[in-house]
Amino acid sequence: MTVTLRYENGSVRVDGDVSDAVRSTLPGVESDPRSGGLRAPAFRYAAIRDALSAADVAVDDRGLDLDDVPNLETSYELRSYQEDAVDAWEDAGRRGNLELPTGSGKTVIALAAMAALSTPTLVVVPTIDLLEQWRTELEAEFDVPIGQFGGGEQRIEPITVSTYDSAYLKAEDVGDRFGFVVFDEVHHLGGEGYRDAARLLAAPARMGLTATFERPDDAHEVVAELVGPLVHRLSVDDLAGEHLAPYDVKRVEVELTPEERERYEANQETFTDYLATSGIQMRSGSDYQELVKRSGTDPEAREALLAKERARRIMLGSEAKVAALGDVLDRHRDDRVIVFTAHNDFAYEVAERFLVPVVTHQTSASERREILDRFREGRYSRIVSSNVLDEGVDVPEANVGVVCSGSGSEREFTQRLGRILRPRDGKTARLYEIVSADTAEERVASRRR
Repeated sequence: MTVTLRYENGSVRVDGDVSDAVRSTLPGVESDPRSGGLRAPAFRYAAIRDALSAADVAVDDRGLDLDDVPNLETSYELRSYQEDAVDAWEDAGRRGNLELPTGSGKTVIALAAMAALSTPTLVVVPTIDLLEQWRTELEAEFDVPIGQFGGGEQRIEPITVSTYDSAYLKAEDVGDRFGFVVFDEVHHLGGEGYRDAARLLAAPARMGLTATFERPDDAHEVVAELVGPLVHRLSVDDLAGEHLAPYDVKRVEVELTPEERERYEANQETFTDYLATSGIQMRSGSDYQELVKRSGTDPEAREALLAKERARRIMLGSEAKVAALGDVLDRHRDDRVIVFTAHNDFAYEVAERFLVPVVTHQTSASERREILDRFREGRYSRIVSSNVLDEGVDVPEANVGVVCSGSGSEREFTQRLGRILRPRDGKTARLYEIVSADTAEERVASRRR
């Protein structure tokens, strides 16, 4: 008896007489009353195929519908640590995640894997900026048409690059058209809405690329199930000085003025007094969501939330912090500087105070592209951003970063540091953290380090 595998609407369909003993070895399968056979999410296709082969079951494999791809070649010569990463991925059965610092050439590693497989490949990225960067790189490296899902285009080619949003929407229809899928900034795949982008694809070969694999919500365990385990890891310090620019990190602590201190403490007290009587401990995002929920009907909860916001504004935008930023910008007037903030209001304040171009989530794609191009060309020597430049933007000329505010996330800190580590002759990168002393910001800064 031959078992037939088919791709169908984001799932793999298993038809034929499968014994109970064999069925127990097939991961993720469930009975399908409509077809009378078995069915599993498409990402299980390779494991099901391999399990049937191991059980000596004859298989009529119709799971993939792949177009021919010419022999792909890459002009890049891999560095030794990049070869190690590719080898580790190969040894893991061409499934797994690679954690390497920003600037270490993760794209080059993926291109080498694509050349080795020469199979239809989907590259999935989180932003339009990365979509355009990948498409430009793929067009330059491989002499084949490059498809695109996202950014106003919906065109499939054997080599296609897609945003996570578009991959989620298209995966059910094109899930059998690719033998290899690359998830850039793969930690995004842990988000609830994006997981189906991987579940609905049948591609046997899978590679995840990131500078920070683990997520504080443990969703990296889902990523490991969908893409494969973490198979290779290198830190910034493993490569700094040889393959990345050497770097220094300096913390600058500033004091609130007496008037700022009085207002900060008063607002913090309003906030903490409410927490003490409400039973909310603010240990997780769900605690904050509960506070926001209560603020809709409870005036005291609303005042506590507003007090927390007022304290934040004082802490993150103090007079001394702005003055310290001015000192750093003056000291590095001949360098390329990125100023990182956590909030739009402070980013716009910095832009107005120091006449610095600003990039936020409100900045249009065309304006953002123009600002970044001028920064790369040297027409702008400094830019300020609220989070949107933390990842996925290639600005190799940047050599100074200033963190004026941020979260306690180690990922965010690593990504911001990575923006200034692209190697260049004679370059030493410097990252400044400007922190308001004796405030909640000190604890946040310590967590991310």
